[in-house]
Amino acid sequence: MLCVPLSVLDLSPVRAGGTTSDAFTDTFALAGAADDLGLARYWVAEHHNMPAVAATTPPVVIAAVAARTQRIRVGSGGVMLPNHSPYVVAEQFAALEAIHPGRIDLGIGRAPGADQVTAWALRRTQEGLGHEEFDEHLRLLRAWLSPTGVRTGMGTTLTATPAASSYPEIWLLGSSDYSARLAGRLGLRYCYAAHFGQLDPAGVLALYREAFVASAELDAPYAMVCTSVITAPTDAEAQYLAGPSRVMWASLRTGRLGPVVSPEEAERQLAGQDVVGGTKLVGTPDAVRAGLEALVADTGAAELMVTSTAYDVATRIATLCDLAG
Repeated sequence: MLCVPLSVLDLSPVRAGGTTSDAFTDTFALAGAADDLGLARYWVAEHHNMPAVAATTPPVVIAAVAARTQRIRVGSGGVMLPNHSPYVVAEQFAALEAIHPGRIDLGIGRAPGADQVTAWALRRTQEGLGHEEFDEHLRLLRAWLSPTGVRTGMGTTLTATPAASSYPEIWLLGSSDYSARLAGRLGLRYCYAAHFGQLDPAGVLALYREAFVASAELDAPYAMVCTSVITAPTDAEAQYLAGPSRVMWASLRTGRLGPVVSPEEAERQLAGQDVVGGTKLVGTPDAVRAGLEALVADTGAAELMVTSTAYDVATRIATLCDLAG
């Protein structure tokens, strides 16, 4: 058992030969396992026009996952705010919280999660949000998801829902020092994406704590780190099961990302190559747990979140069982 709460980030990966429906069936199986194991949170991602990822609409998937689980918190990892009207996001998550009180997290990111053409399709423009615009949209979103709402110049108060009894837990997500400092200044919970971020997690969380100013939601810094994991009874088997993640890592760098291949196909594609990347912590349960404990000790994170790229959902479920046991 780890020394801090453990949670899951799920991209609803599409495996080679599989369908979008298969990906969501796997998501529901993984979420059910996480719920049964007593894990803290289950977050779904937002990516667009990617053959390997079915998670495009967090509110829709959150509703489906929350309806199929009993106690685990369910949220977004995250909603990419530049793609959406902040008021619509506030309404969606206020509704989710009303349907599943005390179980909804709203994780917010600034990255588009899409290429330029897809960004145009989402926003009807290729222009992204500058720092000042993002900060303002985030401020408005928080206000709409609060008892006070936002008072407009026409004397109308805008809120996201007419009679809230509780509110979603808001997190800022990121892989940069900008997001860490902003989360601190706004007094928000922060999650660092160490599964793909290139910065030192301990340094990023230190910047978050240094910038922290208490808010109505949070009186002290509260941070989580997300990393990628795969376990198996032996190190050799774990490395074999992690092969698909190394293929995806290489594919991302070449722009030829496809569905998640099988370990056998990954072994064939990677033959003779020295691919650095993919899953961060790969090995036996004891070795991966030791790696996660070291990450907590190094960063002081209050929680851990893990994600896994694997061809078979059984591998992902077994990894959660290994870590929660």
